[in-house]
Amino acid sequence: MSALHWLNSEAFTAFDQHVMWSDMIGNLLGLGALALGWRRAMLTWPVQLLSGVVLVAAFWSAQLGGGVGKQFVVITVAVWGWYQWRRGRAGDGRLAIRFATWRERAVLVVATGLGTVAVASLFLAYPTLSWNPWPDAYIFVGTLAAMYAQARGWVEFWFAWLAVDVVGVPLNFHSGLPFSGLVYIIYFVLVIAGMYAWWQQTRGAAAAPGQQPQDRYRRAGRLPSPVARGQPVAPLGLFARTEAALLPRPQPCITSV
Repeated sequence: MSALHWLNSEAFTAFDQHVMWSDMIGNLLGLGALALGWRRAMLTWPVQLLSGVVLVAAFWSAQLGGGVGKQFVVITVAVWGWYQWRRGRAGDGRLAIRFATWRERAVLVVATGLGTVAVASLFLAYPTLSWNPWPDAYIFVGTLAAMYAQARGWVEFWFAWLAVDVVGVPLNFHSGLPFSGLVYIIYFVLVIAGMYAWWQQTRGAAAAPGQQPQDRYRRAGRLPSPVARGQPVAPLGLFARTEAALLPRPQPCITSV
C-alpha cells in the first residue's frame, strides 16, 4: 500500500461521517501550527508546511482544486513566512507584531477580492478543478491573505482567518471532509483567543516606549499614585518638586538652656 493510498484510507467513522487519515493528521498539524503562531514560536512555519503536504492528499481525494492549490500556497508561504519572522524578530528573539496601516489593510482587502474573482473564474472555466467554485476560491485566496498578514506580523491576520472560517466550516462538511469542518470550528475559538493575545501584546509594546518617570517610580513603590491621593497628575516639570514634597521634612533641633 502506497503512502498516498494509506493517507486517503478511512481512519474511523463517526455520526455516519467517514474520516480519512490525511484529513485528520493534516488538520491536527494545522491546529498545532496555529497554537505555535499564537505564541509567536518560529516552529509554527515548518509545522504549517508539513500540514500542507498532508492535506494535499485530502483535498485531492475530495476533488477540491482550490483546496489543493491552497495547500501548495501554504507550503510556499510557510518557507517565506519563516524567513520573514527571522528578519522581524525583536530584541527578545520573538516576532515584533503590529497593526497594519489603513493603506496596507485596503491593499489586502482589495487584493483578496480581486484574487477571489480571478480564481473563481478559473474554476468556472475548468469545472473539473472544483465542484463549488466561489467558496473554494474564496478560501484559497483568503488563506493566502491571512498567511501573508501573519508573515508580516500584522494583528489583522487573525481577522482574515475568521473570515475564512465562516465559509470553510460548511464547505468542508458538504465536501465529505467532516474532520476539517470540525477543526475549522476549533480554529474559530483559537483565532478569537489568539487575536486577543496579539492585541494585548501590541498595546503593551506601544506603552513601553512612552513610559513616564512617574510610572517607573510608582512601580518601584517610591511614589504613591496622584489618582489614589485624589490629586491631578503632575506635569513632568513639576515631578521633582512633587516627589520632594512627599519626603519628610527635617525637624528643627531644640536644645534646652
